[in-house]
Amino acid sequence: MSLGWPGNALGSPRRSWRRFRKALSNNCTEGSLLKYSPRQQKCPSQAPRGLQLFTSEGTFVATVGRNVTFLVFLEEGLGSMTSITVDFGDGTAISYVNISSIDDGVKHIYNKVGIYQVSATAINHLGFDRVLLYLHVSCQLEQVQLSAPLVVIKNKAVNFTTTLRPSSVGTVTYFWWFDNKTEPVVTLNGAISFPFSKEGSHTVTVQALAGNTVHQDQMRVVVYDYFRSHPLVFSSNLDELNPGVTEWREDIGRVVKTCIVKVTGISEDQLLVTVLAGLPTTAEVFIIPERRSRDRAMDEKWAHLDQLSQVLLSALNQDLIEFTVKPGLQVNVYATRLSPAPLVDGSESGHSSTAVIMLVSVVLMGLAIFVIYKFKRKIPGMNTYTTEQPDKEQEVIPAVTSIAVPNPEGNELTSLDRVDVQLDSKSKGYLPSHTDIKLSDEAPHVF
Repeated sequence: MSLGWPGNALGSPRRSWRRFRKALSNNCTEGSLLKYSPRQQKCPSQAPRGLQLFTSEGTFVATVGRNVTFLVFLEEGLGSMTSITVDFGDGTAISYVNISSIDDGVKHIYNKVGIYQVSATAINHLGFDRVLLYLHVSCQLEQVQLSAPLVVIKNKAVNFTTTLRPSSVGTVTYFWWFDNKTEPVVTLNGAISFPFSKEGSHTVTVQALAGNTVHQDQMRVVVYDYFRSHPLVFSSNLDELNPGVTEWREDIGRVVKTCIVKVTGISEDQLLVTVLAGLPTTAEVFIIPERRSRDRAMDEKWAHLDQLSQVLLSALNQDLIEFTVKPGLQVNVYATRLSPAPLVDGSESGHSSTAVIMLVSVVLMGLAIFVIYKFKRKIPGMNTYTTEQPDKEQEVIPAVTSIAVPNPEGNELTSLDRVDVQLDSKSKGYLPSHTDIKLSDEAPHVF
């Protein structure tokens, strides 16, 4: 057995050829090190573009007295060579040499509520870019209170108003629901008008949205075809006990209603009393129609309410409506208008009227005397008539002038004395002196 080259089936040897290439040496020569080594090179500059401004929370609302963090980003432009200025919209601005120095954001505190225009401006030697953000700064809303008349007329617009606490909270959005409707009416104003087309009791709901806070208030409104109402005021000692809460006003309203029913005898079902919010303490009493009066004519219904109104006003003007809040503290209830009798002593008004009458009398008398003296030649009965004969005197018809003026001592009218003037008519158009005037001895007559 002999060894040989591996071959094919024919026994001929098979040869394998491989080619190799010599690798370059690891040693760099002839400037290769300078060619491939890293080196510093100035990046190409460009104007700032794509400037962006955000708050750290990603919202557009903030709270008074709390820090707000603004983030500034620049998409195009070299940040290290671009200065940045942030204007907070409240008269305060801050500038940085480059935008890279505010990677953590810019903090600011607002001291007043309002909507502020915040701007960021990026500038380099090739140009600038500017971006705006409108920030709503508000304070915490604590309460919303809905106000409206307790009783309204059918198909007549009713004014609903709201009161916020605190009063200035910034931007507020109001949501109104009438008659349990599913879709609210949205407004930016805390007042709205709405008519009710059906009689009965209706529920009105309002929600106030300020920032992230929502508060709600609700009230019931009674709708009638007709009614009578009278505003009321209380003695000032009640204001000292007014805490400004709804429950207290409801209690006072019930007490006033009980007193009116007891004094006047008006049915409890026909009276509604509401005490209004605020100081001084005021209220309004409503006299509503009887349930059984629907079959009556409208004139009879109004006449019945007018009678009840007169009874109520009479009791109010006589200081008969009063109640005791606590031992030693009595409160009186008064009507403020629609009163047939004065609520205060009117003795001083009589003296004022007398003084006015006397003043008017003096003015009229002075005016009458001036008119008579100035225009007496033009007044009928006081013209001078002469003839062509100079030696004959023409008799002048005496004139009588009577002016009625008020008498300050009473209601009777007095008149000025009649003055008869006899003029010397020797020459036509002659105006006599005071020695030519003779006064009549006759008694004056009143016309």
